[in-house]
Amino acid sequence: MLTRKQHELLRFIQARLEETGISPSFEEMKEALDLKSKSGVHRLISALEERGFIRRLPNRARALEVLKEPENAAPRTAAKRAANSNEAPRAQPPVPSPANDVIEIPLHGRIAAGVPIEALEGQASLSVPAALLGSGEHYALEVSGDSMIEAGILDGDFALVKRTSTARDGEIVVALVRGEEATLKYLRREDGMVRLDPANAAYEAQVYSPGEIEVQGKLAGLLRRYH
Repeated sequence: MLTRKQHELLRFIQARLEETGISPSFEEMKEALDLKSKSGVHRLISALEERGFIRRLPNRARALEVLKEPENAAPRTAAKRAANSNEAPRAQPPVPSPANDVIEIPLHGRIAAGVPIEALEGQASLSVPAALLGSGEHYALEVSGDSMIEAGILDGDFALVKRTSTARDGEIVVALVRGEEATLKYLRREDGMVRLDPANAAYEAQVYSPGEIEVQGKLAGLLRRYH
């Protein structure tokens, strides 16, 4: 059984798809349900997806498909109304496929590309071109520092990170150091230790024991704003 908010969101998404063929944005869903933050929308979407009521369309931004409606939902389509009244269903115009190319992902504060600093958790989000992201769960971090400039990662860039706890040698990762600080570096393993390498000759590599490092994601793309 769905909660009231889950039911309201499902009906809102279905109504918007029937009206325009395009999924509503997270901001529109937040306002429609009178929620305080988009994180609440993320939780509702995940709950509906887990229960099999909706699914996210791959490789499309904010594109959702309604798979089923609550058992107590009133018939919505002409075909359903006709079935109840023994009338022949009238042809319905084709619904255009969702064509949005922007998706919103959580923005979790600033991360150092130099000396490690705390990676802050927050309720903000960032609009990202879907073409920059692949499959999986993603989040964004604002880069602080210049130790990755030779990899094309500049101060003020937004690192788009695929959430994962594993990475291969040579990949750029978000590494949590000693459970307190996070940094963006190349990951390499050497002589039983973990080395975090910068991409700037002015900085030295940081070496830790495996138990001191936790991989929290790997770089999937970059977003840069020009002022």
